[in-house]
Amino acid sequence: MAAGMADRRSRIVAAVLLIAGLLALARWQLPLLLQHWVIFTAALLLGALLLFFIRFEKSAVSAREIGVIAILAALAAVSRVPFAALPGVQPTTFIAIVSGFVFGGQAGFMVGAVGALGSNFFLGQGPWTPFQMLFWGLAGASAGALGRFFPGASRTSLAIFNTMWGFFFGWLMNLFFVVFFIKPLTWSSFFLTYAASFPFDCLHAFGNLGLYLLLGGQIIRVLRRFRMKMSYLEG
Repeated sequence: MAAGMADRRSRIVAAVLLIAGLLALARWQLPLLLQHWVIFTAALLLGALLLFFIRFEKSAVSAREIGVIAILAALAAVSRVPFAALPGVQPTTFIAIVSGFVFGGQAGFMVGAVGALGSNFFLGQGPWTPFQMLFWGLAGASAGALGRFFPGASRTSLAIFNTMWGFFFGWLMNLFFVVFFIKPLTWSSFFLTYAASFPFDCLHAFGNLGLYLLLGGQIIRVLRRFRMKMSYLEG
């Protein structure tokens, strides 16, 4: 217990020192950052993803759990490919959410992030890949927080959660698109981008809703059974 508390304190101190160092660097190199802020933002994103993967690597995750996470990530990647012909329908979001809800935020993040990376080997890698990894990972991680604090969340609550993440993911990806590709960036171009993507965001949201209503309850029960069996075997 004491060792765990000490390790947690050391992580908090390291995080505070890292943030302070980044703020000092930003203040010192402000003109350069303003000139190349897009590159700086992308570097921060890649650094954050790398730190999370390193943390997962060093965490106390059993081999069985890693196997289940790998299978779910592969399913999240492969299931996205057949739906590429239907704009906006993204099963990866749904799979990341149910994975995080059952196995926790760390597992949900890995399923979403690896699912995005794997599916883009079929659909095309690009500057959008790290952002998709982050945002799908956040969908899984937030579902982990929901499962931790509200493990008995109702079917309606989870349906709403899946639906809202369809919109959230689209809005976050729109922000990436606007910042990196719209020149010059104006309020008009900003709102036009979001307006143009709204039909696709609706398809994503209601696609998530349909998948959850059709398969969500069954998949969550199966995953919980796997989790219970793993806990029994490890115990």
